[in-house]
Order: sequence, then structure tokens, then C-alpha cells
Amino acid sequence: MRRRRHVLPRRISLRARLTLIYGGLFLAAGVVLLGVTYALFNQQLAGGGLKIYARNVKSDDPASGPPQNKVITGDGEVLTDESAQKWVKDERDRLNAAATTSLITQGGLALLVVGGAAAGFGWLAAGRVLAPLHRVTDTARRIASAPAADRGLHERIALRGPDDEVKDLADTFDTMVERLDRSFDGQRRFVANASHELRTPLTLNRALVEVAMHRRTASEDVKQLGENLLEINARHERLITGLLLLASSENEITERAPVDLSDVVDHVVGQTAREAEAAAISVTQETAPAPTTGDALLLERLVHNLVENGIRHNTPDGGGWVRVACRARDDNGDSDGGGGGNDDGRAEVEIEVDNTGPAVPPYELPALFEPFRRLGTDRLVTAKGAGLGLSIVRSIARAHGGEVTARPREGGGLTVTVTLPAHAEPDGMSGQP
Repeated sequence: MRRRRHVLPRRISLRARLTLIYGGLFLAAGVVLLGVTYALFNQQLAGGGLKIYARNVKSDDPASGPPQNKVITGDGEVLTDESAQKWVKDERDRLNAAATTSLITQGGLALLVVGGAAAGFGWLAAGRVLAPLHRVTDTARRIASAPAADRGLHERIALRGPDDEVKDLADTFDTMVERLDRSFDGQRRFVANASHELRTPLTLNRALVEVAMHRRTASEDVKQLGENLLEINARHERLITGLLLLASSENEITERAPVDLSDVVDHVVGQTAREAEAAAISVTQETAPAPTTGDALLLERLVHNLVENGIRHNTPDGGGWVRVACRARDDNGDSDGGGGGNDDGRAEVEIEVDNTGPAVPPYELPALFEPFRRLGTDRLVTAKGAGLGLSIVRSIARAHGGEVTARPREGGGLTVTVTLPAHAEPDGMSGQP
């Protein structure tokens, strides 16, 4: 089943908006200037008028009556006083209309050309001014898209340039990221150091209990008490081992090697066969070549935790089952098992583990991937584990550039799917855990 893409409406960038503002303000100012010029020009025409140059000729013929002013136009036509006045008025109106039309038409065209040039220069200026902001945004996006919350916090903007508001923003962002990086790094070191320090007393406790149990004078009560103490000690050791693995899996993987997940699944299913047999749980596998790259030991732990989680959180009286499948997807997101597609067309491999068991409410799924969280028993160390299994799975998946999802099964149980990037050269690749 292929996931549907959600196409977000394309927004107008800040650079485009600034360019529109620059161009709009320039055109508005140009229109105002053109209007004022037209008003002054029209007022000048109405007040002083245009001077019409023509020849005035006085008639010297006494028979024609009193002297008359005659106007000879450019075409050689001779006009008398009334005709001359009408001609002059018509010429003035024509010249006024021609001048007004020329002012508006040519001025408007010039305004559009200069306005377009101003918008182009505004686009370039806005791009130059916003270039530091793009750098801040790109850095923040890389940090936010890191596989885990604390990945990429070592990156800094280190913006150079004039001491302005944009540089203040970049420096403040660098300071914030630096403090977050120190905080996450200190948290990881604390977990690792505390886990190492707790291993020594637990090892000493186990040795003392075993010595007391194996004494010749030890009674049956002492031996029973010793077995209970050893079981509790083993749970604490598993908890500390999980904490160490969780702390180490959150570190960035710098060295990657080719690994075929089908080999990992075969190895893990064989390892967990005894525990599955003791719990009366049948484990089946459906494997196909699934080449990827990464740390083979961490990937083995990822698959082991998934299978172990399916065995331990199954039907309480036995008779349940666990199915483990791994396969490769093509660039279109299609797989042999009909898994969901990948929106960006990236080739992926996936591991899917589903099992029978109690019904899991959908709203409980996010909490299952948090450390020390389990369905129905919150923060309680039991024989089933310390509640670190799925949180370690998510941490390892993100460290390898992948993701993990879970969904309830109909009739009870859980289906957990891990997707990882596929290896670019799958031919002849095989990794042993």
C-alpha cells in the first residue's frame, strides 16, 4: 500500500516579497510623480497657453474696406480675423492633447521600464541581504533533520560579516546549540559512567552470593535465597547492559560495513530458539536479500531486541507465534510484502516483526519506544526486561539513518517495522553479525 503525498501550498519567499515591496513602492512613487507632473503641465497649458507662430499680414487695399489682420498658415492658407482665431484655438487644443498624450504614454512606458529595472535590482539586493539568513536556515534544517535529537549539534553557523541583527541571530543560535550539545554529551557520559560504576558492585554481589550458596553448610533456605538474589542481580545486570548499549547506540556511526539483514535474521532466530521453545512460542522467518551498511553488532542487537520483545510479550500461556521478515524495497517503495512506499524514492530495506499477544491500544504505541516504559507496567523491572528494548531499537535505527514504526495487530499483538537505507551495491554483499 503506497502512502499518499501531502502537497503543501507553495508559499512566497521573503526575497520575493521584498522584491514586490521594492517594486510596488517604486511604481507607486513613479505614478505619484507622473500625476504631479501632468497636473503642473496641464495647469501651465491652461494658464499661459501655447504660442502659435504664423504671419500676420495687413491689407493695404482701400477698396477692401478697413484694414484686416490676416493669418497665413503653414499650408499657405490666408485666414481673416474670425477664421484666424478659430484656427489658433484648434491648434492650441490639438497641441495640448498631443503633449498630454505624449507625456502620459511615454512617461508610463519609461516608468514601467525603470520600475522593472528597480525590481530586478531589488531582487539582487534582497538576495544579498538574505544570504546570511539562508545560511542560518540551512544549518538549523540540517540539525533538525538529524536521525536523533542530539545529532548534528556539533555544527555551528560561525557567520562572518557586519555586526548587524542577522549576525546577532546567528551568534545566539550558535550559543544555544553549543549549550544543548554540552547538555546531551554530559547526559550520555553520565549514563555510561554510572553504568560502568554499577557493574563492579553487581559482579561482587554475584560472586558473594554464589560463594554462600555453594558452601557445604548452606541450608536449603540459603540456597533458595541465593537463587532469588542471583535472579535479581541478573536483572540489574541486564538493565545496566541495556543502558550502556543505549548510550553507545546514540553515538554517530562513523565506520560502516556492508551487512545483509537476512544473515542477521538467520543468526538471531537461531540464538532465540531456546527461549522461544521454553515459552512455547513458534518463531518463523521470511527472508530475502536485504543489503544495507552499518555496524553489524548494533544491527544484530536491533533484530535481537525485536525478536526477544515478540517472544516475551506474547500470549501468557504459550501457543503464540512470532514472524520475522526482511526484504528490500525498490526506488518506488514497492516490496514483496506490500510495505509502504518512500516519498523521496530512496531505496530501502526493512525488517518486520509481528507477534501475537495482548491487545495494544494505539495511543500506547509512542510510550513503548521510551526508556523504561512497558505496556501496563510503568518503570518496573521484571523478568521480561527493563523496558529498554524498543528504545534501543529506535536509537540504533536512527543511528543508521532509518526509522521504526509500530502498529497494533487485529486480535492482539504488535507489528514493528524498521526501515533502513539500502546499500548502493548489493551484489555479492553479505555481512555476518
